Amino acid sequence: MTVRAQIVDLLTSHRLTLSDEKALQEEMAAVFLKADLAFRREVRLSADDRVDFLVNEACAVEVKIKGSRRAIFRQLERYCEHDQVCELVLATNIPMGLPDDICGKPVAIANLARGWL
Repeated sequence: MTVRAQIVDLLTSHRLTLSDEKALQEEMAAVFLKADLAFRREVRLSADDRVDFLVNEACAVEVKIKGSRRAIFRQLERYCEHDQVCELVLATNIPMGLPDDICGKPVAIANLARGWL
């Protein structure tokens, strides 16, 4: 199982806060710790780009509970342009789709609403 798939499975199997992004990030960090995943928070990829989590030093995880689909995609595209990012997960409750890869990097969506079903 890829790190990306493991993260999607973990996040979609928990009832996480969907109204406050900071609280959501705290809960996600606790999930990652419990699963014994190595991660760093608020990782600066460049002067302009900072991803919410970098798991196992390769999988970027961006958290979005607000925003336009177009703006979110552009942000993910920028992140995937960085060599430090090998794969990416968008953790969101916003209904949207993504291609299988962006800039040649595999991507996935963790639909956070699934944890509430």
